Amino acid sequence: MKYVILVSRLLLGLVFTVFGANSILHFLPAPMPAGDAGTWSVLMMAHHYMTFVGVLQLVAGILLLVGRFVPLALTILAPILVNILAFHFLFMPQGVIIGLICSVLEIILLVAYHRSFAPLFAPNPEADTSKL
Repeated sequence: MKYVILVSRLLLGLVFTVFGANSILHFLPAPMPAGDAGTWSVLMMAHHYMTFVGVLQLVAGILLLVGRFVPLALTILAPILVNILAFHFLFMPQGVIIGLICSVLEIILLVAYHRSFAPLFAPNPEADTSKL
């Protein structure tokens, strides 16, 4: 299981490091998708939203590759993966496979690091008022 976690972390980190860097540096040419997917993409790029998402992907990918702050990286990537899946399910179904693979890798890592996320599911969390 240790190797499954390591490979999952490195693969997910590599994917998001490369595609996050590509969102900033544009070294992988890609044709603009047709139809509504293209319209949505042009709008998001024109307003630099994709650059912001690319920075988040790059930071999370590097954290995964280095192996530090992995729960933080998984937290950053979770909403990005939801948006990737939503985009592909709604606009461009032919590209959904990579999003599904990355989601499976994310779930494997979430299960592996479940202790880090356990406090989020406390029914009645107590605020630490001693520092206020």
